Amino acid sequence: MTANALREDAPAKRTVVLLFGGRSSEHGISCVTAAGVLRAIDRAKFDVIPVGITQQGATVLMEEADLDGYRLDAAALPEVADNGTRVLWPASTATRVISVIDRSGRVREVGSADAVLPMLHGPYGEDGTVQGMLDLVDLPYVGSGVLGSALCMDKHAVKTVLADAGIAVAPWNTVTRSQLDADPALVSRLDADLTYPLFVKPARAGSSVGVSKVVAPAELPAALEVAFAEDRTVLVESGVVGREVEIAVLEGRREARPRTSTVIGEIVIAGGGFYDFASKYLDGSGVRLDLPAEVSEAEFAALQRDAVLAFEIAQCAGLARVDFFLTENGPVLNEINTLPGFTPISMYPRLWEASGLSYTELITELVELAIERRPAY
Repeated sequence: MTANALREDAPAKRTVVLLFGGRSSEHGISCVTAAGVLRAIDRAKFDVIPVGITQQGATVLMEEADLDGYRLDAAALPEVADNGTRVLWPASTATRVISVIDRSGRVREVGSADAVLPMLHGPYGEDGTVQGMLDLVDLPYVGSGVLGSALCMDKHAVKTVLADAGIAVAPWNTVTRSQLDADPALVSRLDADLTYPLFVKPARAGSSVGVSKVVAPAELPAALEVAFAEDRTVLVESGVVGREVEIAVLEGRREARPRTSTVIGEIVIAGGGFYDFASKYLDGSGVRLDLPAEVSEAEFAALQRDAVLAFEIAQCAGLARVDFFLTENGPVLNEINTLPGFTPISMYPRLWEASGLSYTELITELVELAIERRPAY
């Protein structure tokens, strides 16, 4: 066989837009995640167009070298700088050409995208906004669509839907900034029917940003202010006594049901703390990640069942990390992360690596799932 024949038989490389940064408070973590993906993606299968979103919402074309210094161990979390370029998405469903307006105002084509890999966290990226934009021009992307993304981003809405489906969730009360402004005494009733310690959370934020642990009623007002800095809607949840465990879910191929990692991960917190933003990304000295976690066959089966059911009920696609409290009465679902932490040391890729799917293979699988996925409508 000739060299030309070998080249003709080889599958064509795909072009992937790696999208990162964004307007949320998780901007820096998104940048670190994108850098990890860029280092690991299979270059024999994929060409990459790095696209950053600044904290002001400008979409800029990046050079791969720009991501070299994006690391968690840097002095400060990285930030997408506005380099003066502006990325133009496909003009219609008739094309998948990505173009850029350079600093001089000249427009040029960058490439034809086969899929977008959003490594975005939090509002304006994980909540259906970017997904809707990509749906509008029929550009395939990794992860859940508009409904699944928006639903899982809103902790009140998703808990309501999951509880109605019979999946156990922590008891909670919800309050908005306007409700509290209209009735300041409402703060004294937010712990009604709940069990201390409480966790006060913004309804739409990730990576435990804005979350506080409250052990007495006097601490509620300050915790509410921290959460309201992230969102106008806040949840007050009962603390659940149980092991903090996580399982990874992948969309099934074609019409197959979603599949899960074959192992469970457990987060063990020293000294009665909780898994907040600093513990996850900045100072993990008081945190131990056990992988695989020791669970019985019955416990694993229950976690797997509820994770897959929650994935399907919430209209998720592509990937999700589902977090539970494993109590003596069974699993209690904490949250569904539709774009979970995806650095090489994050729990989601580590769960799949422990299940026999490497970081690089996982990226390939996610892109191929996005391209294969049937139309949304």
